[in-house]
Amino acid sequence: MGKKALLLVDFQNDYFSSFEGSKFPLNNCEKASSNASKILEEFRNRSLDIIHIRHENSNAYAPFFKAASTGADIHKSVEPLKNELVITKSFPNSFLQTKLKEYLDEKGINSLIIVGAMTHMCVDATVRAAKDFGYNCTVVNDACATKDLEFEGEKVSSSDVQRSFMAAFEFAYAKVENTENFLKGFDT
Repeated sequence: MGKKALLLVDFQNDYFSSFEGSKFPLNNCEKASSNASKILEEFRNRSLDIIHIRHENSNAYAPFFKAASTGADIHKSVEPLKNELVITKSFPNSFLQTKLKEYLDEKGINSLIIVGAMTHMCVDATVRAAKDFGYNCTVVNDACATKDLEFEGEKVSSSDVQRSFMAAFEFAYAKVENTENFLKGFDT
């Protein structure tokens, strides 16, 4: 697999229904972050690279992740340590107008383990960009969260959204695993 890094995408307070004042709660975000915290702990124990991505919206009328708000802070379940890199972005794609690619290339990282939120937006944009840049990607499906959507007047359940995106990732963009299997096979 080569040199790997953990990329935690947008596990921010506004996505957590348990956070008082949450602006955009996702389905199962607490469970996803709990699984992500297990992976984060394994990366910390092994002194491997960890990158936290946080989205910030500078628009005063932003529905969530407003700049300098507690809703835009990274959730306590995966809170960065002082020595862990935090990259702030303004677009769904974590590479767009950030220093993420330069950092990964400088460190010689060629494999990314990706967890986070929202599966159908920022995780998707980041996974596809990472693959296009030539990184080997693994997405840990139960460490990602999304929400119910609507299309042509019909509700699409979060579980259907999640499965659809994981199926698309697995087809051409990433290896998809659950937390338990990822941790069991960490060294392979």
